[in-house]
Amino acid sequence: MATTTPTTPPDQRGKPPPIPSGALWWAVCSAAALALAACSSLGPHRVWGTAAALGYLAAALLAVRGRSPRTAGAVAVAGAILLPLLWLLAVERAQLEVRVVARSAGLLLAEGTPYLQRPVVPEDFNPYLPGMAVFGLPEAVAGPSPLTDPRLWMGAAFLAAFALALPAGARSAPLRWTAACPLVALPLAAGGVDLPVAGLMCLGLALAGRGRAGAAGAALGVAAALKWTAWPAIPVALALLAAASRSSDRGEGHRPAERAAARCGLVALLTAAALVLPAALRDPAAFRAHVVDFPLGLTDAVSSAASPFPGHLLATHVPGGRTLALLLLGVSALLLALSLLLRPPATPADAAARLALGLLLAIAFMPASRFGYLVHPLVLAAWAAVGETPRHPLLLRVRKQVSR
Repeated sequence: MATTTPTTPPDQRGKPPPIPSGALWWAVCSAAALALAACSSLGPHRVWGTAAALGYLAAALLAVRGRSPRTAGAVAVAGAILLPLLWLLAVERAQLEVRVVARSAGLLLAEGTPYLQRPVVPEDFNPYLPGMAVFGLPEAVAGPSPLTDPRLWMGAAFLAAFALALPAGARSAPLRWTAACPLVALPLAAGGVDLPVAGLMCLGLALAGRGRAGAAGAALGVAAALKWTAWPAIPVALALLAAASRSSDRGEGHRPAERAAARCGLVALLTAAALVLPAALRDPAAFRAHVVDFPLGLTDAVSSAASPFPGHLLATHVPGGRTLALLLLGVSALLLALSLLLRPPATPADAAARLALGLLLAIAFMPASRFGYLVHPLVLAAWAAVGETPRHPLLLRVRKQVSR
């Protein structure tokens, strides 16, 4: 007798929470941008804060006058992203990581590794994995210009991945709101390496939720080749895929679901290895100094990431605080792993929320961290709130195969 699982009727599915788009939301964004412009010592941040504050204020006024959320959101995007981006491109200003990515691409083409052999000052270090250098290749090949600027390619990769992770018929509003959110708009305009990582993590979880294990592994493998922060997404995706086998009523359904999880993990690891190992093996000592020792504060040069999170405060003001911060970081990772084993996520939204919480704890306890890292949990939480939450599509496939 065939075993089937009916899909959840549309009228019984929880509607996604409304996206904040009223006058109060845009007014809060304007105040935050203005505060950054007044307090930051970085030129690109001051430019962004001034332009974004005006854009958000205009969006708030439009919302007060009863204009549509789409119109207000478009004005916010123009003021918070397009105007400061065009200005910063014209005057050739960007956040430091944009120059780091561009330099790493040139080194990769010239020497086969994106890492300086003997870094001295913090600006010499490239704390990103080798895949990040891809975004600097247009500038390394064609020379500096507004069209080859790495931030354009990083922003395009984020927007494309995040859009593909959203439901096909409901991409416009969530994409517009997420892009206009200050934590996302700032790196889109001034440059930020975390955006493509966050977008690819959302895409990987979305593909895993749709039962496309190989494609999910490829997306997560590319993300894992960009930055260490993407690696926790791989076990979360595996737990999501494996949850299908636990929900099966028949033992025959376990093998296909387990094979899907194994295929996802294998593709992710092979993809990451193919992008990381050639450069890492070219100069293992430089690789370790840049992407392991420097982020953990084990080099003479100190990272400029110094936001007042608990890990940084412990490492700075408490004797032995760095060791304690790393211990808390390890405990957080262990708790996340246990939660995946004992109660695996049932939907992609659950998986994104679990991953967002884990990354939030990691950001809190890292000895060197900055507010910009919060874009990871923010993007994941935003996607979880509006993304599709199908009920184990992989399980439905498995049961159809079993019933034949």
